Order: sequence, then C-alpha cells, then structure tokens
Amino acid sequence: MNQQDYKAITFSRRGRVLTLTMNRPDSLNAVNAVLHEELSRVFTDAARDPDSDVIVLTGAGRAFCAGGDVDWMQDAIDNPDSFETTVAEAKAIVFSLIDCEKPTIARINGPAVGLGATIALFCDVSFAAEKAIIADPHVSIGMVAGDGGAVIWPQLIGFARAKEFLLTGDPIAAPRAAEIGLINHAVPAEQLDAAVDAFADRLAGGAMKAIRWSKVTTNIALRQLAVAMMDAGLAYEALTNVSADHQRLVTEFREKSAARKKS
Repeated sequence: MNQQDYKAITFSRRGRVLTLTMNRPDSLNAVNAVLHEELSRVFTDAARDPDSDVIVLTGAGRAFCAGGDVDWMQDAIDNPDSFETTVAEAKAIVFSLIDCEKPTIARINGPAVGLGATIALFCDVSFAAEKAIIADPHVSIGMVAGDGGAVIWPQLIGFARAKEFLLTGDPIAAPRAAEIGLINHAVPAEQLDAAVDAFADRLAGGAMKAIRWSKVTTNIALRQLAVAMMDAGLAYEALTNVSADHQRLVTEFREKSAARKKS
C-alpha cells in the first residue's frame, strides 16, 4: 500500500490489521470522482498487501460516508458519457470487496448512506456507533439503487424489509439495523474502537488460511448474485441519471445545501 497513490483514502496499521479511512471529513466523506476511483482499486491493493491479514474500513470525522457528492452528481448529469466510467468503477468496488480474501470489518462511526451503506454492508462484519444511521436513499434523488444496494440489502434482511427501505430511502438507526440483521453490532460510540480492535485482533490471531477460505466459500453465492444483477442495476441507474426527476431532485438538494451554508 503506497499512500502516494491515494488522495482521498488514508492508511494506518496496527500489527497485521490495516485500516482504510475515507478522508473527506468536511463533506462527511461524500463520494466524488476521486474517492470513487480510489475505492474501485483500494480493496484489490489491500488484498495484495503483504503486511496485513485483516482490513478495517472507516471514515474520517463524524461520518462513515454520506453517499454521493451532489456536485459530482450534477457533473454526471451534464456529462452523461462520464457515467460509463462510474459504472465500471462501481462494479470494481463491489467485486473487489467480494473477492478480497482477507476479512473486512466496517467501522461505522457515523452515517453510512447510499454507496457508503453499500460498501459497509458488503464488508464481512460491521460494527456501528449507536447514533449512526444506515440508509440507501437513491430514490430520494431519483436514481435506481443499482450500485450494489439492491444486491446486498435483501441478502441481509430479506426482500420485504429491503424493498421497504430501498423504495423509500428511509434511514435505519444502528440499534434497529443490528436487531434486524442489517449490521452485526451497534455499540456506544466510546466503545466502538475497542469493539472493532478486539474483533480484528481475534481474526488476526486465528488460523488465517481457514478464515480466508471460509470467507471465499461463503461469498461464492453472493458473487454469483452480483454477477447476475450488477449490469442490469447499473444500466437502470444510468437511465435515471439522465431523467428529469433526477435533475429536479439534485437541483432541490443543492439549493437546500446552499441555503443552509448561508444561514
């Protein structure tokens, strides 16, 4: 892992545990073009890293990841051909997480929204601060949840619950998310680091080949599902990228954000 290769993700190590931190705290780690491209390769790089056995993913500041950066969304509307790159990167993000043999732990320190929720839920085990929320509000900005949400949510909480949340974009508080199986654990914020470190150390001290290959075996069905669904989901998302509803909702969101900054 070479920090010089990354601008929006930072790395730290604790023994054989590698922590990847999305590092755009001023925007709640919202995903722009730079962070999206880096997410498309960071898990492949981490999988090849010879100095780690366990990967922790988190966000800097008070959020895990607030989803897509709204200015980047507008750029995709203005330049729809650029969405082809976004589609390729989105597939790489999901499949590199599935294919990474090392166990991955999501440390959800704050809101995990949209793509932020997707990457947290594709991690193998998730710990969230009790005040965190998890949501996939693609529909709230007039888009299809095609970048992985439609794949992973039903596998964790069933089709009925998944469709309720994907069709409304409603947020779920971390304790409720843990109760229904969307995440593994919700803990007080002051206990989050200790909980994540203890679990990471337990894995790092285990029979690593057995742990890795148990993950690989478990993910076979998930990978098959992603292969079957991702192209269609991203194609539908690309169609909504150029829809009137999407432009209207992005404009409303940007206007509200600008008003909040002035007040």
